[in-house]
Amino acid sequence: MTARLATARLLAAASLLALSLAACQDGSGINGPSARSLAPIAPQTVALMQTKGMQQSDPILIRTFKKEAEMEVWKRGGDGRYALLKTYPICRWSGQLGPKTREGDRQAPEGFYTITPGLMNPNSSYYLSFDTGFPNAVDRANGRTGKYLMVHGTCSSAGCFAMTDATIAEIYAIAREAFIGGQRSFQFQSYPFRMTAENMAKFRNDPNIGFWQNLKEGSDYFEALREEPKVGQCGTKYVFGGADAAAGSCKPKVDPQVAEKREHDERAVAELVAKGTPAVRVVYQDGGQNPVFRPPANTSAFASLGGTETVLPYDAKEYGRHNLGDVSRPETLAAGPQEIEVSPKGQTVLMAGAEPAKAAKAGAVKGAKPAATTLMANRVEPEPKVDAKVETTAALPEKPARIAVADADGDPSAYQKLFGKLFAKDNPAPAAPPTPAVDAAVVPEPVKLAHAAETASPKPAAKAHAVRTAKVEAKVEAKADAKPALRKGDDKAKP
Repeated sequence: MTARLATARLLAAASLLALSLAACQDGSGINGPSARSLAPIAPQTVALMQTKGMQQSDPILIRTFKKEAEMEVWKRGGDGRYALLKTYPICRWSGQLGPKTREGDRQAPEGFYTITPGLMNPNSSYYLSFDTGFPNAVDRANGRTGKYLMVHGTCSSAGCFAMTDATIAEIYAIAREAFIGGQRSFQFQSYPFRMTAENMAKFRNDPNIGFWQNLKEGSDYFEALREEPKVGQCGTKYVFGGADAAAGSCKPKVDPQVAEKREHDERAVAELVAKGTPAVRVVYQDGGQNPVFRPPANTSAFASLGGTETVLPYDAKEYGRHNLGDVSRPETLAAGPQEIEVSPKGQTVLMAGAEPAKAAKAGAVKGAKPAATTLMANRVEPEPKVDAKVETTAALPEKPARIAVADADGDPSAYQKLFGKLFAKDNPAPAAPPTPAVDAAVVPEPVKLAHAAETASPKPAAKAHAVRTAKVEAKVEAKADAKPALRKGDDKAKP
């Protein structure tokens, strides 16, 4: 019986490879699946399935969250409802929070994708991988471009979700067994963060909030019903629901449980805003990774996620021992993300205690007194002027030097080579455009201005402003000197 099962799995794996080669038109001459793609699911994970009443052949669904750097694998039971099997920490994702918009922007995709056997790559140069299927119909409707956005091994990303070799080996094996069990495709849901009322209130002024609210509709469906939402398209947006959504209805029927959850979350968001929850944006140097991979790899690394009592859905010490391979742009991970409070118009809010910008004196004329800088609590910064551009540098850390580690760092053509050459030779990847350290489309205006001012010399307008300030102060001092001397008795108090 064991021999028959092994033979069946080998034949099924070969079928997956054939589908993959047909989809990618590989010309590398690979004759069979790699041994790593046939490895069984780890015994401890099989045991976990048994304790949860799951079978290896049960259908799966995957959800991923950038900000938390976590990926979830769910399994569907006989009642059609999904239950969480396991949560995996993401070793590396690149770019910013927000959807991928163009090839070469280093953005990991956000949206709802369908993974078929043809997107599985058993011979990836990044150990094992599967393609997310980006761009989908909604991406194309929004003019988003790019390809080869993968979930793969090692810890290097240029728009992909890097999971380490050991993690992708387990996820790949779980997906393989689901396909062998009869599942024709599985849904891959990619989010910027967990779609909670707290996060929706926190990011309410982010330019991507409209898109994220659309993604939350699909998340609400899954969380309320524990069923895979049918995904359709209406113009440039997703629609979620049952058969009518899949058929393309722009107003599909909403299940009462889903409607109740949405209304509950909307009330919660309104209450949080009324209580004064600040609206922020999070800006990364270039993506992030789960703290479990940062030394020392223990639970103390998660103090910022909610205190030392945080209960992790995975063993930090276990993942801390994983081989990370070539980590892409490690200096950007060390810098960490910045939370910037923003007004409803997306302007930066300066908080009490912020130190005055040192660079504000750069355009001052010799002998002129610099204008006083007053920062009040929750004061909204006005539209930046020429001299205000320099002031914003005080809030930024020193920009680290760029270290190129991974071969595929921002180069789509390199990714084509790294994934086992499973892509068409007659359709070469376009030359990679210059890769910015931070995507201009998602970086707040004050941050962009500050980066531009780091190497720029004082502009004429800034000098002129300082000269005008000096002249005004000189006139005030001249008037003070011109006052007549006090007569005797004028300095005494009068009734």
